[in-house]
Amino acid sequence: MILLTGATGTVGRLVTRRLAGAVPLRLLTRDPGRAAGQAGPRVEVVGGDFADRPSLDRALTGVRSALLVTADPLTQAHDEHFVAAARAAGVRHVVKLSALAVTDPGARDLITTWQRGNEQLLLGSGLSWTLLRPRAFMTNTLGWARSVREEGVVRAQNGTAANATVDPRDIAEVAARALLNPDTHAGRAHALTGPEAVSAVRQTEILGEVLHRPLRFVELTEDEARRRLLARLPAPVADALVESARRGRAGAKTRVDPTMEQLLGRPAGGYREWARDHVPVFRT
Repeated sequence: MILLTGATGTVGRLVTRRLAGAVPLRLLTRDPGRAAGQAGPRVEVVGGDFADRPSLDRALTGVRSALLVTADPLTQAHDEHFVAAARAAGVRHVVKLSALAVTDPGARDLITTWQRGNEQLLLGSGLSWTLLRPRAFMTNTLGWARSVREEGVVRAQNGTAANATVDPRDIAEVAARALLNPDTHAGRAHALTGPEAVSAVRQTEILGEVLHRPLRFVELTEDEARRRLLARLPAPVADALVESARRGRAGAKTRVDPTMEQLLGRPAGGYREWARDHVPVFRT
């Protein structure tokens, strides 16, 4: 049995698709109704919460490998509860979704510090582990979809700063392999990037090319970007993202790592390929 947390999120949903039918799966979610469509003959959906240790104990019963995806940088307790429950349940291997920023000594924002703490917790647990450290997801640009459809405009900060963004489908493939073959991936921290570093201005150009319509890029100031973040996130998280953007502006996110291609035996997916596959989302 493999347990997937974050099963309704970007990576977890894709891992579910990759593994469904191949092995028994259990999907842990706070809202089982949202994951009901993912259930199947060998896919079980269970309710639970990282803040509720007994629910984790139940979900981890009989589990061999687990994907750990947590999303609240304001607390370390979620990872603490999961790791403790996994140890108690005799889980063999945990695949943890982290972030590539943890390897940057200059990254000291709240989110990166939280991820480092989560990694250290797992590494010190005695469990077998694999760390997935991706760069920013290409799917983050789905946040541009409405303004692209309605105005032909992309609004973003640091338009000329390149970032080696990664296709979440590739992350999911690596996660699936690590869950299926833990011995091959045990004790390894995988740096996962796309095949090239691309700026937001260039992503806008690529979107325009695959949509066959002109798009305009509008640069946001740091204050404008922060106000947008504050509309949907707590201030400490918004400030951490602003700090991360400053590092991006300084060129901290441009390195292309060969690990993805080495693991998959093919080139990592590029932004143009991703954009082509998501044209309907951006089309009027």
